[in-house]
Amino acid sequence: MALRKKKTQISVYLDPDVMTMLADYAARRNQSQSLVAEAAIASFLSPDAADRREAAFAKRLDQLDRRLARTERDVGIGIETLAVFIRFWLATTPALPEPAAQAARAKASERYDAFVTALGRRLAKGPRLRQEIPNDVPMDGNGAATS
Repeated sequence: MALRKKKTQISVYLDPDVMTMLADYAARRNQSQSLVAEAAIASFLSPDAADRREAAFAKRLDQLDRRLARTERDVGIGIETLAVFIRFWLATTPALPEPAAQAARAKASERYDAFVTALGRRLAKGPRLRQEIPNDVPMDGNGAATS
């Protein structure tokens, strides 16, 4: 039977917020506050603590990098979608004679409101356009899909 070393008791003054966090963490883990504090101090004083912190930072930076890449991809899809629509609309919609143009301007607000309502429904129920486009579609340097 191995002999167990007797632990040394210390007194520590903690900020009330830190004490609350310690108590909450210990309660969530169903561990004593003393055990949690001992593990935290040991981790802090460990010779590889800096390596662990660096690894944690690297992992977080990788996650942020992936999120930023997805955001850039999504913005690129949005811009390209808008550009394709505008080109198509300009190529297929003839200019209206003035009396018809006045009537079209009068109807524009109502049609715009219908568009915003439809867009709101689409965003509320999904799926999003970016979810319909596969992640493995190769893109060129300008964000356009390559063949």
